[in-house]
Amino acid sequence: MTTPEDNYARIVADNLARLCDNRPADLAQRLCARREGDRFLFSAFGRACVVSPDAVRLDGRIESGVLGILISLYARFAQADPCVLEPLKGFKQLPDSMPYAGAFVARTQQVLVPHVERIQRHRDRIAAQFACGDVPTGVSGDFALLLYPLPKIALCYVFYLADEDFPASVTCLYSANAARHMPTDALADIGEYTSQALLRIVGR
Repeated sequence: MTTPEDNYARIVADNLARLCDNRPADLAQRLCARREGDRFLFSAFGRACVVSPDAVRLDGRIESGVLGILISLYARFAQADPCVLEPLKGFKQLPDSMPYAGAFVARTQQVLVPHVERIQRHRDRIAAQFACGDVPTGVSGDFALLLYPLPKIALCYVFYLADEDFPASVTCLYSANAARHMPTDALADIGEYTSQALLRIVGR
């Protein structure tokens, strides 16, 4: 019987095969990666990532699940353009985002709401494990984090602590040209799995 894991592994293999069939000469630049022969090394979801013709590896282990799919899609679709951070965009501003908007709110933003205070306490731990940047001037909220789950995809999480009038809330914004480097449905998944990475780091 075919399992979801088998299907995921096939998708990863197909993405890597498509990449190898038409690999750009400037792939290292497109990925913001260090090239070692036919291997491309960069940080993904706060972990050491290697993309090679046969596999995606995270922290030395073959990743054939959803993260493997997302990283292999990034390898296929990332463009030579640098990451343009501003103006930050809400998910609904991304092209063709409506079918994924509800899941994005639930799985990327609402899942973090019960843990806002813990995330605030562990910002140093997050910064030590995740590729982070400086939050743009003008971002509101009680605190914010700028994370790079992939080198050319930035997510700005804006957190509001609960007070006597309002509950805690979380907003996740994307770098201005994120859609240049990934399809929108994959960008929704990147939000979800970045939030899951945050929760693992802070020990929910």
